[in-house]
Amino acid sequence: MLGIKDPVIYLAYILTMLSAVACVIYGIINWNKGTETETNDIAEEQAWEKKDKKITKSL
Repeated sequence: MLGIKDPVIYLAYILTMLSAVACVIYGIINWNKGTETETNDIAEEQAWEKKDKKITKSL
């Protein structure tokens, strides 16, 4: 079948396909995770910039 005599080659092909499917499933599950911390980080950076501006004005 397909001119491949070694069954290990078929195993490599099957594992490659399963790996690709697993990566797609992982990507779909974790699509928007992490955005919760980004909004917190942005709020912290804005607060830090306000403090920095106040310190700069007082100098």
